[in-house]
Amino acid sequence: MRLWNKNNLLNVLLVFLPVAVGLHWAAADDVWIFAASAMAIIPLAGLMGRSTEMLAERTGPGIGGLLNASFGNAAELIIAVFALKEGLTNVVKASITGSILGNILLVLGGSFLVGGLRFKQQRFNATAARMASALLCLAVIGLLVPAFFHVHLEIHGQRADEGGVSLEIAGVLLFCYLLMLLFSLKTHSHLYNPASEVDAPASESATQESATHDGIWSVRNAVIVLVVATLCVTWMSHLLVHAIESASAQLGWTQFFMGVVVVAIVGNAAEHSTAILMAAKNRMDLSCQIAIGSGLQIALFVAPVLVLLSYVPGFTPIDLRFSLMEVMAISAAVVVVSLVVNDGESNWLEGLLLLAVYAILAIAFFHLPEPDSRGPHTPTTAMAGAQRR
Repeated sequence: MRLWNKNNLLNVLLVFLPVAVGLHWAAADDVWIFAASAMAIIPLAGLMGRSTEMLAERTGPGIGGLLNASFGNAAELIIAVFALKEGLTNVVKASITGSILGNILLVLGGSFLVGGLRFKQQRFNATAARMASALLCLAVIGLLVPAFFHVHLEIHGQRADEGGVSLEIAGVLLFCYLLMLLFSLKTHSHLYNPASEVDAPASESATQESATHDGIWSVRNAVIVLVVATLCVTWMSHLLVHAIESASAQLGWTQFFMGVVVVAIVGNAAEHSTAILMAAKNRMDLSCQIAIGSGLQIALFVAPVLVLLSYVPGFTPIDLRFSLMEVMAISAAVVVVSLVVNDGESNWLEGLLLLAVYAILAIAFFHLPEPDSRGPHTPTTAMAGAQRR
């Protein structure tokens, strides 16, 4: 098992793991603790992904795909759980928004741009891309309904159990996520095979090259790396969340912007690099699966799980009622991505357009004031009552 080679350059950042711990024990400034723990999470998330890939090699495509789906966004989920425990609901919801936008705009746009600069035109499975776009639209509906349900109640002066609505919608999204796994791993797995029959020789060559450089880890080694990396991510997430309030105040950034941009990029950095590297090798099916698939996991799995988890005693209740700015941003991103991937082809200009949309939204979030304590990120009275019961 080799963790250090040219294909794992992100592992150099593991040096920030002891640095973050040392800064914490030395009671250093929270800005430095936040920066060091964020940098340490990047390679740790990559090791988690790599270990699940190795387990997939040993367990077969079905269980392996399930492992990848379960641990694909583990770093973001762990960070969100700690933020939820600390009552940072603004950061939790903002990180969900930022992860979705980062994956389908920043990662996909970067992949299209880098791949397009090397190849005049790249192709990927249009059917799988359209299916992913349809599921993203489902996720948008799951966010739109709670927001407009709340607006409707305010306009008409009515009261209802908004927490119950979010809980039931979360159940629907989770059910659809399970069906998506069945569709992609079992009934229509051929749509998600990154190597077509035409490209099979090239794919086999790439696989052999990867095996030569990285080796195939044993199940024991893969499990050890996965467990150790998960524990380290948990520790670093704890430090990051505890430092985020003070760090955001010192940097002059809102917690909202920290969640939407900074925390989201940190949690997804390993996947970002993998998707872009695959695009540079003209493996666009795999690149699109990583980018769009990760966004779907956040919307259909991570967000509903956090809503359900908030009912556990000791956690701050949250719902699926995102701010109108967040819902608008995600809706606009999904529309743009659907238009771009519909034809199953990509080029560098389409990548640049996706990156431009992400930059525009990031600028808006940077200048957006901190949400009011009575704003849409505050748990509803009904949900808080349900929590107490």
